[in-house]
Amino acid sequence: MQMCLTGEAITAQEAKEWGLVSSVYPPEKVVDEAIKLGEKIGTHSKAVVALCKEAVNSALELSQREGLRFENRLFAASFSLNDRKEGMMAFIEKRKPNFTDS
Repeated sequence: MQMCLTGEAITAQEAKEWGLVSSVYPPEKVVDEAIKLGEKIGTHSKAVVALCKEAVNSALELSQREGLRFENRLFAASFSLNDRKEGMMAFIEKRKPNFTDS
């Protein structure tokens, strides 16, 4: 709220301390770290990543109660995905999953 009302800028480190960003890197490492993060996300089920993004993006539009209901519906929908079964089997078998849903 302070930033919105005063227009004061904060440092990247302050943004991290306040929970506004997850990580802070020197400028010369930002692109490499962003690529690493994208590659890590890319190892997960595309369908499940899309459901997660949908849940997070809906947070600004829904009340807390509605948001929890929506997230619950998305979670239930994830159980119809082949990737859910594949992820669970890969975990049990201690191997990398081969996700196929998109």
